[in-house]
Amino acid sequence: MTNQRILLAGVTGTIGRAVAHDLARGGHDVTCLVRPGSQTADLPAGVTVHAGEPGTVPGLNFDAVVSCIASRSGVAEDAWAVDHRANGALLSAAKASGAGRFVLVSAICLQKPELAFQHAKLAFEGELRASGLDWTIVRPTAFFKSLSGQVARVQAGKPFLVFGDGAATACKPISDRDLAAFVGDALFDPAARNTVLPVGGPGPAITPADQALLLADLLRRPVPIRRVPPWFMDRIVGALTLAAKILPSLGAKAELARIGRYYSRESMLLLDQKTGEYDAQATPEYGADTLREHYAALISGEVAHDAGSQQVFKPAKAGTGGSSHAP
Repeated sequence: MTNQRILLAGVTGTIGRAVAHDLARGGHDVTCLVRPGSQTADLPAGVTVHAGEPGTVPGLNFDAVVSCIASRSGVAEDAWAVDHRANGALLSAAKASGAGRFVLVSAICLQKPELAFQHAKLAFEGELRASGLDWTIVRPTAFFKSLSGQVARVQAGKPFLVFGDGAATACKPISDRDLAAFVGDALFDPAARNTVLPVGGPGPAITPADQALLLADLLRRPVPIRRVPPWFMDRIVGALTLAAKILPSLGAKAELARIGRYYSRESMLLLDQKTGEYDAQATPEYGADTLREHYAALISGEVAHDAGSQQVFKPAKAGTGGSSHAP
């Protein structure tokens, strides 16, 4: 395989940054598209940084474009501006630059769309499929970072929060490093062209209750569990939705509550469209990094938690938990 000229967008996020490092190690000519003023110190040496909006590219030709663009909050306004329109502008730039290949990092939750950001992502996926370019859509399961928001609170002696019994949902989380390698493989694999690729990390599938047990084992002490009734999120969604009719400024909070409720009920695994059930066995696995290793590194201080908004529970005061857009 000859070295490729690749335009990469979304590098200020942890996934995009990992993809930049993976492609640079492969010897490819990588141009990272960032918004003006963005932090780029963590990017690998040798890449070219171009500051501009998604629809602008340097006066160069590219062989391929990789998009790791994603909205940070998942609320409707942000989602349609970023997941849809920014990616659409990037697709137009890809065509203008002569790129024949476009790889998109999307999300496995699009199998069962209910939320604004899911519909925005699906709208762009449709445009990409119809673009005439060779395309690949990568749909990862949960990220390590999206399952790490409670580690610090548990270390501080606070309870681990779960909905119901903590066993109703499951996922096969994948590390940034493994996902980046998978994206790199997909970029150059002829069999990956014009297909949707769901992917998780090494199994088995893990539930929130399993995560609490994992932390207890690593901390060598019992971890108390606080069980949140499943109907709790319904009450919050209902109250905020009603309040938003009076105070429109609460609309974003209502959407965040809907996102939290979605992830409290749905597994991030391959969905069997015939049965409507999630299938852990059928969910593809890739890589070698495990959530246990990641938790151990967080507890030891070897790595820091860097989730942005990509987590189900955020550390919060008074033992409460918040919810946010996760993959």
